[in-house]
Amino acid sequence: MVCPAGWLQSVIWISVMTTGLQCEQYGVTHVISTMCAVQQSSVLIPCKYTHPKHERVSAMSWFYEKSLEERVRVVSTDPAFKGRVEFLESSEAGRGNCSLLLTDVRKGDEGIFHFVFRMENSEKNWTDIQGLHLEITDADVEIQPDVVTEGDGMLLTCGSCIPSIILPTYIWMKDGRLLSQDHGNNMLYLCPVRLEDGGQYSCTISGHERLNSSTVNINVRPGYSPRNVSVSMSGSGERVLGDSVNLTCSSDSNPPDHIYTWFKVNESSSVGSGQSYSALQSGFFYCVAQNQHGSQRSAALSVSVAEGKIPVLILVISAAFLTSVILMVGIALLIRRKRVSPSEEQNNRGLQLKAKVESPEGTYMTLDPMSRCSDYDTLHNMKRSCNNTDDTESKDPTYYNTDD
Repeated sequence: MVCPAGWLQSVIWISVMTTGLQCEQYGVTHVISTMCAVQQSSVLIPCKYTHPKHERVSAMSWFYEKSLEERVRVVSTDPAFKGRVEFLESSEAGRGNCSLLLTDVRKGDEGIFHFVFRMENSEKNWTDIQGLHLEITDADVEIQPDVVTEGDGMLLTCGSCIPSIILPTYIWMKDGRLLSQDHGNNMLYLCPVRLEDGGQYSCTISGHERLNSSTVNINVRPGYSPRNVSVSMSGSGERVLGDSVNLTCSSDSNPPDHIYTWFKVNESSSVGSGQSYSALQSGFFYCVAQNQHGSQRSAALSVSVAEGKIPVLILVISAAFLTSVILMVGIALLIRRKRVSPSEEQNNRGLQLKAKVESPEGTYMTLDPMSRCSDYDTLHNMKRSCNNTDDTESKDPTYYNTDD
């Protein structure tokens, strides 16, 4: 049963009606939302619908839209599908089959298909709001990238999608000879590309060999960008502050790399250049190797430098320098002492003695005979008492007559 074209503008999406504990459902199911079909083949678009058992379907039809911007068309009356569609409808109580068979599939058949039905004594139309998206593929070969250089990766694709119902086997040819066969996979990946990989490539799909497969010509340029870039460190273990941690960048390229750049993780600017780099700080370092064909970076390598430790070599050098200074000072003093002559030493001693004699505080001061008693005084003053020099009478002594 096919609904009239006037039904076109009144499509209403799926509704579910519930009464009490009994659920009466109206719906359309396509099982899958996307399908892929091979050009010039036939494709069955699966579809099922359900409705309450006590109700009867009064109309049903398939609708097609190329895109959201284009108008909806009725498949059964559209000239583009004339003679190529068959509605495989069957029904039983409360459910039915609504599959659509499309033959001689063409590239222009790509789009979204919707099945719509209506119940008796109702103006509501039931469908699947998503519908089913149909894609059409051929055996055209696509290649990425467009320019192929020795050492690069090359991806060849046969067709735009893989058929959904029956997975075919893809047959790849190179220069008219069988290259490979892959079931269910429409891609051929070559990595790394070699010079001998250049040539003409084509593909066919099993069961659809009558399709005209496109052919692509691949030219492989000699040379390749850096690969297998890695960083190595001389020695091992934890380094102390001041040590030189040498890092070396290596890679495989053709022509050989001529630019090496060093980076520290979490820093935007480079920290060095050249194939070797001396790291003086802790952190993760990596290098980027580059030639005329491209570049590649290495994995980061951890460098550990213990802060606050003085290298043993610095300690040894400092101790040796201090010892040398002490020895030089001692030798200089000894040489100067030996160079002083005996006469200079005697003169120095005389000067020291003279300074002691002339000093007012020296030991040899001038004696005052009037203020001191001496055992060597004259006989005239022998009778003078030395004990009472402060007595006034003693200053004018009395002389007695000794004749009596």
